[in-house]
Amino acid sequence: MKSVLSRVVSVVVVSVVIVLSPLHVVSAARIKDIATIQGVRENQLIGYGLVVGLSGTGDKGEKTIFTNQSLLNMLKNMGMQSDPNDATATKLKLKNVAAVIVTAKLPTFAQPGRRIDVSVSSLGDATSLQGGTLLMTPLKGADRQVYAVAQGSVSVGGFIGGVTGSTIQKNHPTVGMISDGAIVEKAVGVPFAYKEAVTVSLREDDFTTAMRVSEAIDHKLGPESETVAVDARTVQFKVPDKYKGRLVDLMATIEGIPIDVDQHAKVVFNERTGTIVMGNHVTISDVAVSHGNVVIKVETETEISQPLPFSFGETEVVPKSKTTIEEERPNVIHLKGGTTIGDLVNALNDIGVSPRDLISILQTIKAAGALKAELEII
Repeated sequence: MKSVLSRVVSVVVVSVVIVLSPLHVVSAARIKDIATIQGVRENQLIGYGLVVGLSGTGDKGEKTIFTNQSLLNMLKNMGMQSDPNDATATKLKLKNVAAVIVTAKLPTFAQPGRRIDVSVSSLGDATSLQGGTLLMTPLKGADRQVYAVAQGSVSVGGFIGGVTGSTIQKNHPTVGMISDGAIVEKAVGVPFAYKEAVTVSLREDDFTTAMRVSEAIDHKLGPESETVAVDARTVQFKVPDKYKGRLVDLMATIEGIPIDVDQHAKVVFNERTGTIVMGNHVTISDVAVSHGNVVIKVETETEISQPLPFSFGETEVVPKSKTTIEEERPNVIHLKGGTTIGDLVNALNDIGVSPRDLISILQTIKAAGALKAELEII
């Protein structure tokens, strides 16, 4: 008895190519979109705390001794006397408690009494923080000073359920958020209102853009500002007399100035998704490109081998594979000097090049010295 089964396996890759065009079009952006003001920034806060009220998903006492020690220290501060080093204390199994790290960002100019969001992350071997409550946790800055205090119910954007050997999990139940979960207790002193000079820092280094920012600020404020571009990222200017003590008005005026942002010639690849993003300043020198595809087909036939009557043999399934390779005729395209990246993409699309093949082609063109752009793979 013989049965033939054919199996065809296909792999489909969906890719995206984005070309920023047309050429010679500058993008205008406000200064507030491309730069920051030196000294005006957030500050990172961190703290160690305990989440209680878990439904058996907390830390396992024998493996995470620091959780027990923290809990006993907290109870001691509340009036209950217990030695954290006692042998009995170290063997506690409090599955409803989890040690966590709490993090937050202290906004610029945040004053005492303001509420901020906090992130709560499990530190031990807890399986979920769902339904837990964070106990009062001081949040400290890099200078070890307490700037906020966090407390509240933890909201987890995921879950875990089931029994051993058959569980289901969505997202990360060991990380949660507390909206407005911390109250600012101390402000960061920023001597902003009475600054004599202001430093503007571009988010990306570019001498051309820095020069344009300097010229735009000088034109807006006049020669009294003595605006100067220090380097490719930094622009400095003095506060005019009419804005002394009114720095908020000055910054509101500066932030809205439109700037023609210059761009680097860059091509960015994402090999995991096949996405390619190219800037509008990318050009190609005189080059010829040859491209051909190789198609590999694997067909599997399954034969069923039956033993002879009254023999001691067994029925077996014997797979037989057949592999064939087809190579398409390569296509050759010629690109003249000054060709834009848009022209290249159109030409390669005409000969059926996929985005993943385009990545290899552009890398080869770059190696040949014909691609006038920076290649970045993420």
